[in-house]
Amino acid sequence: MSGTMPELRIALAGGGTGGHIYPNLAVLEELERRLGPENISSMLLVSERPIDATIAAAEGRRATPIPAAPVGLSPKALAKLVLGWGSAVRAARGAIQALRADVVLATGGFVSAPVMMAARAERVPLVLLNLDAVAGKANRWVGRKARIRLTSADGPGVPRSWERVRPVVREAAMPHGTPAECRLRLGLAPERLTLLVTGGSQGARSINDLMLELAAQHPGAFQNWQILHQCGDKGVEALAASYRATGVQARCEQYLADMASAWGAADLAIARCGASSVAEIWAANVPSVLLPYPYHRDEHQAANAKPLAEVGGAIIERDRIRAAANMEGAGNTILRLLRDDAERDRMRELLASLGPTDGAQTVADRVLELIGRGAPG
Repeated sequence: MSGTMPELRIALAGGGTGGHIYPNLAVLEELERRLGPENISSMLLVSERPIDATIAAAEGRRATPIPAAPVGLSPKALAKLVLGWGSAVRAARGAIQALRADVVLATGGFVSAPVMMAARAERVPLVLLNLDAVAGKANRWVGRKARIRLTSADGPGVPRSWERVRPVVREAAMPHGTPAECRLRLGLAPERLTLLVTGGSQGARSINDLMLELAAQHPGAFQNWQILHQCGDKGVEALAASYRATGVQARCEQYLADMASAWGAADLAIARCGASSVAEIWAANVPSVLLPYPYHRDEHQAANAKPLAEVGGAIIERDRIRAAANMEGAGNTILRLLRDDAERDRMRELLASLGPTDGAQTVADRVLELIGRGAPG
């Protein structure tokens, strides 16, 4: 692509979890592939949570934290949202002005709402990419103001008028090479069966506790396995020590930057049902036991995983929070799959039948069409 082409300036809003940041990165990578990185100026508009800064730094991307607060029903949460709204919008306007953005892409969540207001004030067109099968309040509100409304999930509360796109997965989460090669890149034994455990970018305490209970009560089930456990900032050393005490081979990490190798290494995964995790499992065809985040009143994460479960490639189990209670449901399912090679192979084949996860290409098309640049590719 010629260096004389005018630079594309894009702000990408979404934060609080990796699930809102990684799809933005997937679309940005696709735009860079088409136009050349030198022809794009970008800025991630994220939350003030530490995980957002960690992800941006690991990806080598510029990020501006927006002092946005999530929507909550308690008086304290509502007060924080209202009192901080003005500063969040001003911070977003300052970032959009500094970038001289041509377009804003928002992937939902509490950061997107003040960014949407800032984009309207700056007269910058907004593209919404909804990721969840149950569209949240912020996304439905932002969607009413967005120029283009896309969704990579279908389910309750997602308006039929929003354009459906396939799952959005960044290149950095797509496995490359054989399972043995992926394991070697992660410092794991190349020929050993591998169980990937991840609660998302922040980890999940209830999943951590369940795994330790399984290892303590059934160490023999892991005899031929090694565990790669992304546990978040929830006591990495203590978790690793607990595994060692049971004799189960495990490597514990607070954060895994190389998720491509992690998914590529996995014969089985235990995970949450966040939209990005579901999309990455879909892309990598990893047989999975999925535990929706239990503190949502309607446990709506389960809707994200419905396509994987319906085809037979994943099993959704309720997270009952306490490890003893989870042993009766998720625990027994995990133990069964650890021992059943044929079932895992069947699940992988069924996941492969779902088709490609190339939604980032469609989102990039719409961004370029919106700013009058067509959709070169």
